[in-house]
Amino acid sequence: MIPDYQSIMLPLLKAVADNKEYKMQELIEHLSKTFKLTENDRREVLPSGHQRIFDNRVGWARTYLKKAGLVEVPKRTFVKITNRGLEVLSTNPESISVKFLKQFPEFIEFFTSKKEKDEGEFNDNSEVSETPEELLESAYQTIRTSLAQELISKVIQLSPSFFEKLVVELLVKMGYGGSLKDAGKAIGKSGDEGIDGTIKEDKLGLDIIYIQAKRWQTGNIVGRPEIHKFVGALAGQGAKKGIFITTSSFTKDAIDYQPKNETKIVLIDGDQLSQLMIDYDLGVSSVDKYEVKKIDHDYFGDE
Repeated sequence: MIPDYQSIMLPLLKAVADNKEYKMQELIEHLSKTFKLTENDRREVLPSGHQRIFDNRVGWARTYLKKAGLVEVPKRTFVKITNRGLEVLSTNPESISVKFLKQFPEFIEFFTSKKEKDEGEFNDNSEVSETPEELLESAYQTIRTSLAQELISKVIQLSPSFFEKLVVELLVKMGYGGSLKDAGKAIGKSGDEGIDGTIKEDKLGLDIIYIQAKRWQTGNIVGRPEIHKFVGALAGQGAKKGIFITTSSFTKDAIDYQPKNETKIVLIDGDQLSQLMIDYDLGVSSVDKYEVKKIDHDYFGDE
């Protein structure tokens, strides 16, 4: 199990107790062994996929120790203990946490927001185990999940013609069908409260993909027979590639079904459909944007 960043603070401080300079990557490797992390633990990443969870937590443990004056960063990616850090270790603390670090004025200055300072209040969130990135990503995922549920509920209420338009626009945004005008021509008549038609795989139209979409209620799950019929429809069209889109979901048998010929089918359920709509900005609009930035060491010429 990956430890939270507060649990990493004391082992990190002990790892640099010999007063030598250590590279962060060396400390990460050392601490991963200290906590007996498995390879799977080490590979686990934040929801964004941009950083490994353990690396992120070690980084924040270092940042908090630095803000409290227990370690310093003599040069880029290096860590060294300070005299204050040595003094803290000499007291043999059982652990080091945010609450422990509040004894240092520099840390209080760092940890208290401007709003709290102006209002003379202090929000004690020392029990929070997640790093700022984890809190931000967790909040983002919660908002995204709620939005996805709203989207699919809205899509289910659409008319067949609007649903046809939505699917066409989504596929075009994903790079299929060339222009929206060309893609629209490629789609056949709507039927069975969905669409059945073809769309270009690329802008040059080198290959054609057959589409079937089911605007079904959540409880109306698409089973293997529907997929089998779709494969038959592909064979009748002489096609080998297909996309089956539903606003509901697929049974395990439907997901596991593999045609014996060269036919390739991609299944997109309601959850995936709503996620793709969010990713490609279809039916959604931005309210706010938050960019997470870091120091550009190249600009400052750090070694």
